[in-house]
Amino acid sequence: MPRKKKTEEPKRPVSNIDAYIAGAGQVVDEPITQTLEKNYMPYAMSVIVSRAFPEIDGFKPSHRKLLYTMYKMGLITGGLTKSANIVGQTMRLNPHGDAAIYDTMVRLARGNEALLHPYVLSKGNFGKAYSANMACAAPRYTEAKLEPICNELFRDIDKNTVDFVPNYDNTMQEPLLLPATFPSILVNANVGIGVSMASAICPFNLKEICEAAIVRMRDKEADLIGIVKGPDFPGGAFMLYDEAELDKVYRTGRGSIKLRAKYNYVKDGNLIEITEIPATTTIEAIIEKIVALVKAGKIREIQYVRDETDITGLKIAIDLKRGTDPDKLMQKLYKLTPLQDSYPCNFNVLVHGYPKVMGVYEILDEWIDFRVGCVKRRTAFDIERKKERLHLLKGLGKILLDIDKAIKIIRQTEEEDEVIGNLMIGFSIDEVQAEYVAEIKLRHLNREYILKKTAETDELEKDIEELEDILGSDRKIKKLIKTELEDVIKKYGQERKTQFYYASDEQEVEIEDDTPDYQCTFFLSRSGYFKKITPQSLRMSNDQKCKEGDFISQTVEATNKTEILFFTDTAAVYKSRGSDFSDTKASALGDFVPAKLSFDEGANVFKMVTTTDYSGYLIFVFENGKCAKVPLSAYATKTNRKKLTNAYGTKAKLVDLFFVEENAEIMLRSTNGRMIIFDTALLSPKAARDTQGVAAMTLKAKGTTVDKAFVIDTAKAEELSKYRVKNIPAAGSFAKDIEDPDQMHF
Repeated sequence: MPRKKKTEEPKRPVSNIDAYIAGAGQVVDEPITQTLEKNYMPYAMSVIVSRAFPEIDGFKPSHRKLLYTMYKMGLITGGLTKSANIVGQTMRLNPHGDAAIYDTMVRLARGNEALLHPYVLSKGNFGKAYSANMACAAPRYTEAKLEPICNELFRDIDKNTVDFVPNYDNTMQEPLLLPATFPSILVNANVGIGVSMASAICPFNLKEICEAAIVRMRDKEADLIGIVKGPDFPGGAFMLYDEAELDKVYRTGRGSIKLRAKYNYVKDGNLIEITEIPATTTIEAIIEKIVALVKAGKIREIQYVRDETDITGLKIAIDLKRGTDPDKLMQKLYKLTPLQDSYPCNFNVLVHGYPKVMGVYEILDEWIDFRVGCVKRRTAFDIERKKERLHLLKGLGKILLDIDKAIKIIRQTEEEDEVIGNLMIGFSIDEVQAEYVAEIKLRHLNREYILKKTAETDELEKDIEELEDILGSDRKIKKLIKTELEDVIKKYGQERKTQFYYASDEQEVEIEDDTPDYQCTFFLSRSGYFKKITPQSLRMSNDQKCKEGDFISQTVEATNKTEILFFTDTAAVYKSRGSDFSDTKASALGDFVPAKLSFDEGANVFKMVTTTDYSGYLIFVFENGKCAKVPLSAYATKTNRKKLTNAYGTKAKLVDLFFVEENAEIMLRSTNGRMIIFDTALLSPKAARDTQGVAAMTLKAKGTTVDKAFVIDTAKAEELSKYRVKNIPAAGSFAKDIEDPDQMHF
């Protein structure tokens, strides 16, 4: 009997899971760009789109999930409940931990004072936004509910005004946006840090923003500067009124708002009370900076500073010394401490899922478009519901024309489930209408009921006509939005908290340098030990102590205020002053500079240069025979920077560097015994610190380098005139007349 051929089973298509299983345990090389694209880019987009940035309704996903949970819990009208209960319920929408959810809730709470218009009514300790040390209590101790203003966030949310999506485990629905009836995106501050981009939206006065939205709907060309006078921060303080900068922020979404603290002078106690501070700082940061300035001797008018913040609000008290001018001191503190700070505006908002930097004008336009869409959807929803109701009443109307017939049909129908069908046939109505009629109670089959339903039918037809007229007119929709904005202003508008100061109010105060100045001598050892010794101490003992194998390589007559530049062998320079080092004695080792100035790991002191005015030049000599002339002013900085990189060129090893006031005679010696002497006037100054210089000594023999460099005086240059050259580069002459070149010291 012939064998049957075995039929092959059709091959199952390989799924992604199969592919991963097949490749498990294998190491495959791939370009890093491909790895980043597959692994890092989705993460970056997730952070930007789903976590860090607010959308046009003014909320990040974490805010929206929390508020919507509280809304569904009935906390917009009910009593307060434990915060732990709210956090637990929110975890149904928010897949993050309870701590992250509670932190979000704290920031939205009235007690934290982070928002101009808080969304959460709080009871208990919710910390303070202006203090790093005033932490909130645990969620089991605090209670909360929604503030009345949240009615504006959720108005008509059940009328299909916004889209809903499933939550993370597909067990319930949540809104993609909230149908806020006012531009909440601009009313409350919002800061977020994404991947490679950030967002910082400052708060504005609700009344001003709503009025601006009304004007914007009416006239796209209107200037909003006169309406929105500037940001309005919950902590108050003063804002520099700079119209040009404000206009830049309004139009581009980028700029800087300068803020300064508000203070009162209490004459009886001779103290300053600071009651409002910039939103960008904290009480602790201010006090810490003031204390540091007092310890450094830069401010001598302050006797004591303390935090007196209590249940009545923020207060920093500064006790003054007798005879201190409080206004002058405050101007100094504004300049030196966070009592004056800048808020960096970066209005980065998610629009249709994409981050976009927009100014106030463009954000208002986007919000108006969003709100128009919400009102249209609400109107369409109302029309649909009214049409459904009208449809039912029209069916009822047909029945009411002959009630006896309807009753007869029902009485003569033997099976209950056939009643609906018989009514549909008897009165030419559909199933929905017949179902509605069948549910009417006998008590309603009277003249009054019939007249009421007839009147309701007429009213519904009229309402539908009006709603359809509104739906087809953007002008009428914007009129509704305008009415809603006016209601919000009436209910929740408040006076500005942030007041203004002007450029004319800023006084230029010279910050006096109270550092004592006196003569001293700087000593630097070869291994990097530094000593500052007074003349009196030197007269008593001049025998310098060094570690074994170390020696003093530089000695400079200077003053306590002299600035010192420590050049390292890693092409960096660290800036300091004589006053940064303590006076010491010759018998001490001194301060180890790399440790004192926190050098980078592996960096050592190469040479020290001192100055009081950054005049003169630095001459850099490299082993490839090149020399560079750099003005010392290239190392001066307006800010108090302690470290500068690229202090000199690094293409060739540095042999030595010298400071010269104007010009000087330089001697170079090569490893094969040649020497040249030339005037530094032959070197052209270069503004770039890391210039590679110009060729000064020609190195003809292979492997030859410059190994010694000296600054010599005119007399010595005349004595060694045979080595002097008038032009560079030059090869020089062999130093045959010098018995031991290695012992040369000039």
